[in-house]
Amino acid sequence: MKPLVLCADDFAVHAGASRGIAQLARQGRLSATSAMVLSPRWPQDVALLQELRGRIDVGLHLDWTSEFAQAAGHGLPLGAAMRRSLLGGFDRAAAQGVIERQLDLFEAQWQAPPDHVDGHQHVQQFAGIREPLVELLAHRYPGRLPYLRVSQVRAGTGERLGFKSRVISALGANAIEKIADSAGMQMAKALLGVYDFEGDAARYAALMDGWLAGAPAGGLLMCHPAQAAERGDGIGAARQREYGYLASAEFAAALARAQVMLVRGAVAYRQYTRRHAAYRID
Repeated sequence: MKPLVLCADDFAVHAGASRGIAQLARQGRLSATSAMVLSPRWPQDVALLQELRGRIDVGLHLDWTSEFAQAAGHGLPLGAAMRRSLLGGFDRAAAQGVIERQLDLFEAQWQAPPDHVDGHQHVQQFAGIREPLVELLAHRYPGRLPYLRVSQVRAGTGERLGFKSRVISALGANAIEKIADSAGMQMAKALLGVYDFEGDAARYAALMDGWLAGAPAGGLLMCHPAQAAERGDGIGAARQREYGYLASAEFAAALARAQVMLVRGAVAYRQYTRRHAAYRID
């Protein structure tokens, strides 16, 4: 059986997402989730994850671009964040303070370090953010480093390398991998699940078949499920389609066909550790 981490992003973005993610995890259809701790729902929705402690990875979805981040004073729209990353990068000292605050908010409710860290719209690898992130994690969690998502969409992983995939990978994937490797961090280094959030349930099922078939052992497949859409959620319809599929017998059959076993990254990446604790894609 091929090990694969299936991570639901955006826990606490709204009630429908939190409830959907928790239900899928109870069904064994997820092995990780990432929390948006700037959301006002985080302190209450975290209760949905308590019974799942130790069964799935719970991590920080580092946020610079959501409405929550903008309300917190450090956020900005994705396009502006991308331009800043490309044109000199974020101020590292200011970025460190933002990262520390989000780690504090995570720990205040979860009462433990995050199992992993990734980023909303992949900001974890933007210039000026990636450097203080790795440095801070290494300093803050010696001996218990979270694993880090590298948003590197690779050829041969069941996803055509379209414009979106190329942009995601180009905005710092190689750079953060090098920095994290030097710090001895375990990493999820093959990202799957990138698409345009369009189409119907049949299209999502077909995409999933491709991702599962092409995923390397230890790859990370991201998803964004929700039981219900909420006003203002630009991908609300896609969230509901994803939830319906992941909860279905069809998805269970797809896992069996592809001989894929969903695993926690906190376990899988230790088992696949190589030099400097960096995970290598076979």
